Amino acid sequence: MSLPDPIPRPPIAPPAPTMPPLPPLTPDRDQVPTLYVIVVYAVVIFAFWNIPGARVLINPLKLLTIGWHELCHIVVAIFTGGTVTKVSIDPDLGGATHVEGGVPTLILAAGYLGSTFFGGVLVMAGFDTLVSKVMSFILGLGLLLPLVLVRDKLTILLTLCYEGLLVGFWFIDHAQALRWYCLFVGVMNVLYVVWDIADDKYFRKANDSDATQFALLYPRIGAHVWAAIWIIFEIAVLIGFVFLGIVCFKRTKDQMYAEAEAYDGVSVCCLLDGAGGHKEVHVGQVADATGPNAKDEDK
Repeated sequence: MSLPDPIPRPPIAPPAPTMPPLPPLTPDRDQVPTLYVIVVYAVVIFAFWNIPGARVLINPLKLLTIGWHELCHIVVAIFTGGTVTKVSIDPDLGGATHVEGGVPTLILAAGYLGSTFFGGVLVMAGFDTLVSKVMSFILGLGLLLPLVLVRDKLTILLTLCYEGLLVGFWFIDHAQALRWYCLFVGVMNVLYVVWDIADDKYFRKANDSDATQFALLYPRIGAHVWAAIWIIFEIAVLIGFVFLGIVCFKRTKDQMYAEAEAYDGVSVCCLLDGAGGHKEVHVGQVADATGPNAKDEDK
């Protein structure tokens, strides 16, 4: 009896080709929209900053931006031995810090430098949900502090609205909206010299821009040259922070969701620890921390 002919097996399919990893400086598909949004934000901020009537709508963010800029002047003035005699912050008139003593060049440069690097960090936060959550606490405080000097009821109301948005964005799409909020404020700060000079040119504000002050300090170089130098510097720093964001935060939305949820768990655990004395609480065990089996070392 002869054996039946063997049934031929279908050929084994070759393994599916895998995509080579992207070069570090190449944005992935989740990062590309952020690059376009940065450009759109720059145009929108320039328009709102300079269009009469529309300027009022961003007054709280302008106060935050101007306030941080002046704070940088103040800090460097104190560290260089100067004495701050007067500080003014106004969304229409701009900011001014009057200093006696210190090192004028360092004090003057501190404003644009501080605005640029603070804005760069916020731009990086626009690439990652977890970082934007951390930075949202700084933004929340930064929005409230200028209210000490504000008496305009509309500006106070708008500030409370921006605070409400900041809190509400924590709960929208796993806090993805916070990324765009931080990115907007980041672009506003990192390109502050552009808005500062625009105020000089179009609105003749009472407080001159720092570029004009540099021209007074060093008369051989005109204000427009100082403006060009600082604009080039800020654009270079912006590009540098964008590359840092691309390299450091190559994450999918699912990965960002997971990291953000873990951060929420840690935050809740810290609150429980401070309120109830629970010492051994871990992410994912928040529910057990208040149950009958919770471990309390204070007993």
